Amino acid sequence: MQFNSSQSIYLQIADFVCERILLKEWKAEDKVPSVRELAVQLEVNPNTVMRTYDWLQQSGIIYNQRGIGFFIAPGGLQSALAVKKKEFMENDLPVFFRNLYLLGMKWEDLKEPFQQFKQQFSSK
Repeated sequence: MQFNSSQSIYLQIADFVCERILLKEWKAEDKVPSVRELAVQLEVNPNTVMRTYDWLQQSGIIYNQRGIGFFIAPGGLQSALAVKKKEFMENDLPVFFRNLYLLGMKWEDLKEPFQQFKQQFSSK
């Protein structure tokens, strides 16, 4: 995983976990990698992963079974979707709208490229 400097590492790891959930690679009640396993996999400090798991737990995306590990919450998909939608609406959409406006683009200009993207993405 490549980290960027524009966002805290623990939030980038949270994005990674949410993406696995949104892609339905990790489903409700699935056990997520242990703190140590994910830290080794992503080459980060275990404290960073623990901070991520705390944040995900507070967001209702995962839960902890003491002594067993962390699991995707029964409503984890919906919680991850809500968190990512809110983040998109607050952070990405204003930049997107600004670029549309500055480039003089219309919604119709986006239809074909978006359809192509969806087709390519769904074929992966």
